[in-house]
Amino acid sequence: MEEKYDVAVVGGGPAGLSAAYFAAKAGAKVLVLEKDEAIAHSVRTSGVTWIDTMDRLGIPSKYYNPIQNYRFVSPSNDIMIRGSEPRSCVLDVRGMYQHLAFLAAEAGAEIMVKSNVINVVRESDRVAGVKASTPKGDLTIRSTLVIDASGFSASVARKAGAAGEWKRYGVGAEYECYCDDADSMTWVLMVGQQYSKAGYAWIFPLSKNRVRIGVGVGRPESSADPLDLLNDMMEKKLKPLGALGKVQPVELHYGFIPNEGVRQNSIADGLLMVGDSAGQSNPLVLEGIRYAIEFGRLAGQVGAGSVAQNASRESLAEYEKAWKGKIESKIASALKVQTRWLGLSDEGWDKEIEILRDMTVDEFLDFIKADFTTGKMMKLALHHPKLAARQLFNMILK
Repeated sequence: MEEKYDVAVVGGGPAGLSAAYFAAKAGAKVLVLEKDEAIAHSVRTSGVTWIDTMDRLGIPSKYYNPIQNYRFVSPSNDIMIRGSEPRSCVLDVRGMYQHLAFLAAEAGAEIMVKSNVINVVRESDRVAGVKASTPKGDLTIRSTLVIDASGFSASVARKAGAAGEWKRYGVGAEYECYCDDADSMTWVLMVGQQYSKAGYAWIFPLSKNRVRIGVGVGRPESSADPLDLLNDMMEKKLKPLGALGKVQPVELHYGFIPNEGVRQNSIADGLLMVGDSAGQSNPLVLEGIRYAIEFGRLAGQVGAGSVAQNASRESLAEYEKAWKGKIESKIASALKVQTRWLGLSDEGWDKEIEILRDMTVDEFLDFIKADFTTGKMMKLALHHPKLAARQLFNMILK
């Protein structure tokens, strides 16, 4: 069976749903293919992001828990950076993703769940659709444009020969848990060998009694299974887990995120990549939902406009130029910091978080968000009162 659309979106996460929403709003006939049984059926992210961006993107506050304070625990150090107001947040991932799905559906996009892309359709040298196993049976979906929002796997781009596998990436395991008593306004990052030899652990609260506790590992620096590390950490109640009281997991999340910078090419004739498939993620705290929504909307808008020009590479170039102009250099700078972090010993981590202690809240948030504008970093590298902080900021500029 064969069906025809202007735009086929592969992946029902924030990037794909946002692309579908804006493409449908622009008048395109849009289909979203999601391989799971439901939108956000499997949660693959801890959901940390930033309130100002969520507000700018129109995400209602009921879909996140606000965070005001930021705590870092290393083997022999423990610091708290206190804010005067909430600036970060932890998302209700399932609720927010389904909110995005309803926006796309209201705009006219069709959504097909439990639909797995088997192969791409090619005509000459361009992508012309996909073949998928769906609840309706096997379908050939012909489309002027395919948007690959399949996440880390970049399944469409790889099948089309437009992208390879990620060689550097993060893999994380996380329990969403009941706990007796969490500080709902504070997220915690734990660093050092006892947590992860090439990564970090976290406690991200959704409320006083609901937290996400996880461990991330960098590949290829470590071959450790993050779930083994997570289970060990919880069994031993490593600091600061003991302060949470009783902890009982109710969900297990497991996911991958690219960690080697942006794709050299995120477009081809008939094909556009967005979200993790394009490398649109912040390597410092391995978060990319804000990029997925923002650049998903851009992808949908540009993609709908490209249909009249047969979604040629030239008609999609505006998308790549815009998103790379906004974040490519910031991600490259953040990778320098992350490379430094992956090589730190326990003693090195104790010293590193002393640098963080000396930052103002604004400096810290710009840093951890990878908001590395040249002007900000140059000012900090020249004028910060602490030599170690000046050296860190100077490294970002090089």
